[in-house]
Amino acid sequence: MYQVKTYNAIAQAGLDQFTDNYQINKTDDADAYLIRSVNLHDQTFPKSLKVIARAGAGYNNIPLDKATQNGTAVFNTPGSNANAVKELIIALLVASSRNLFAAANYAAHNSGADISLRTEKDKTRFKGTELTGRTLAVIGVGHVGSLVANAASALGMNVIGYDPYLSADAAWHISTRITRARTLGDALKSADYVTIHVPKNEETTGLIGSEQMEIMKDGVKLFNYSRGGIVDNAAAIEALDARKIRTYYTDFGENILLNREDVVVTPHIGGSTIEAEANGATQGANTIMTYLETGNILNSVNLPNLQVPFNAPYRVTIIHQNIPNMVGQIATALADAGINIESMSNAARDGVAYTIIDLDNLKNEEDNKLIQRLSKIDAVYRVRVLKK
Repeated sequence: MYQVKTYNAIAQAGLDQFTDNYQINKTDDADAYLIRSVNLHDQTFPKSLKVIARAGAGYNNIPLDKATQNGTAVFNTPGSNANAVKELIIALLVASSRNLFAAANYAAHNSGADISLRTEKDKTRFKGTELTGRTLAVIGVGHVGSLVANAASALGMNVIGYDPYLSADAAWHISTRITRARTLGDALKSADYVTIHVPKNEETTGLIGSEQMEIMKDGVKLFNYSRGGIVDNAAAIEALDARKIRTYYTDFGENILLNREDVVVTPHIGGSTIEAEANGATQGANTIMTYLETGNILNSVNLPNLQVPFNAPYRVTIIHQNIPNMVGQIATALADAGINIESMSNAARDGVAYTIIDLDNLKNEEDNKLIQRLSKIDAVYRVRVLKK
């Protein structure tokens, strides 16, 4: 019986499909956590904790090193909120091109008997432009960026995509009408609008700074609905003051951005729709079930992806350090126990490795002995034995 702990109602709702093999929130010694934004950095993980699924793309609320050392696989749910973010970006593109926020603010403060005469006189200040024929640069064309690019293209925009890490699978989702830029500068230099959709890491922090803004056209409109810190906000303020950037839209507030008519800050609502939250919870629940029942890994943020058909009666999974002779030590331990290996697969990610071993025979009383034997190998974080 697996114990699963959830941290809000949305996450709980994603577990409705669980079978009788799972109990929800029955114990603090959980096998799995299904979470959204709860901060786990100060929590002590129980040794029983095998998996954490984050219903959403970001995972900076999870201490990955601590989880790995506990033998806990951590997953996110990429793409679960992609459509929600896409729709918000399209809405903001329309709003920015037609000066909707300024126009609505004007109307809210000008009412009375002569409003029709006054608006006829003043409305020219809110005259906008159409998106058709304008150029949009999409930086990062993964789950969200590809949807944004395709939707903008369907609106008649000229779309330039840039993503040096674009995979062959991701490329299938991008319309052939999208122009692919070879460099970031090539994508930025002719764009009327620039929108950012890349994950945050060491390489992308500060990706759009003073140098990149200097390349952009005068009067460009910039959107950051990816992560805070990917756009250098101090540089953005300088570019706004110099009228290099006309308007900056972001989902990540900071004090220097406040009280400016040329900055629109939304309160981190990019993926905040009922549908996106349900998608994330459901995807997270399925991820937990797959990992606990088969040991297969996809979309882990601390372990390598490894998916092997579970056709044998038994499966051993091992999370361990990625150091020389680990696989040899594991195979030797099994041989010394008189256990025959039907198949073995191994993958590594930075300093962490994951090994799946399928067995054709294993007596029930040997389960715990095998776990203890393999766990004694230095640099092993967790050993699990699964039955088909």
